[in-house]
Amino acid sequence: MTATTESLYLPAGSAAAGPYALEVTPESAGWGHSSLRVLELPAGGSATLETGPDEVLVVPLEGGVAVECDGEVLTLTGRSGVFAGPTDFAYLPPGATAELTSRGGGRFALCGARARRRLPIRYVPAADVPVELRGAGRCSRQVNNFASADVFEADAVIAVEVITPGGNWSSYPPHKHDESSEVETELEEIYYFEVAPGPEGQPGLAYQRVYGTPERPIDVLAEVRDRDVVLVPHGWHGPTIAAPGHDLYYLNVMAGPGAERLWRIVDDPAHTWIRGTWADEPVDPRLPLHSPAGTEQDGAPRP
Repeated sequence: MTATTESLYLPAGSAAAGPYALEVTPESAGWGHSSLRVLELPAGGSATLETGPDEVLVVPLEGGVAVECDGEVLTLTGRSGVFAGPTDFAYLPPGATAELTSRGGGRFALCGARARRRLPIRYVPAADVPVELRGAGRCSRQVNNFASADVFEADAVIAVEVITPGGNWSSYPPHKHDESSEVETELEEIYYFEVAPGPEGQPGLAYQRVYGTPERPIDVLAEVRDRDVVLVPHGWHGPTIAAPGHDLYYLNVMAGPGAERLWRIVDDPAHTWIRGTWADEPVDPRLPLHSPAGTEQDGAPRP
């Protein structure tokens, strides 16, 4: 049976549950490892988080939050919004109870994965988040590698933020990571989107493509808007296309069954040639967007 747009595209608000504006769990997604919740708190509001079998990254999308867990209090300064640069974040282990309190209110992503080890609670300041520029020309995008596999230690969860200037193509060439081999790791993936409005508040849009192989069919072509989600259980994914005039943010959360926490991808062979054109093109001068950390142009095969 082919997984379709209807089953893998979650419009904003359609996956709300309890205190969460968004709740994607392994059970609701029909897979085994990755999760994402978005918690919205009013000024002075608080919520209790039970991590259960998951390790969890607390990532401010807008606003700051204090995280009290296992006798420690981690104060996250946060940011004014996702286009204001990387944020500080906190790591919580499985089997923990945390109280989240926001003096000014805000929205907070809880990026999770089923974990086998219990690592210590940690705080990472925004200045320590590496900012990378990928691609060139109209394929330019910015990646905030706050919890990539080669930057941050975790048991299973991998998470990054991608900023794509309006009119650019991201997650391109299409790539996949749904098999275990020397060149690929098996990872489920969640795309959570925020779209910058126009100059007078006009709502923006973007497009997300996911497609499969004859052996594992999947077919998604979604028009995504602010706070929508697309699930990628397997298959080629990309491009992610930002409409002109509307910068695009997406949060990627990944995890899989492998014993090694690695991110290895393979390109769709029909499109990988585009990488060879980037050496002769400059990076989009609009990037980086509000980046407090240093930038790096990386020509390695990455989405």
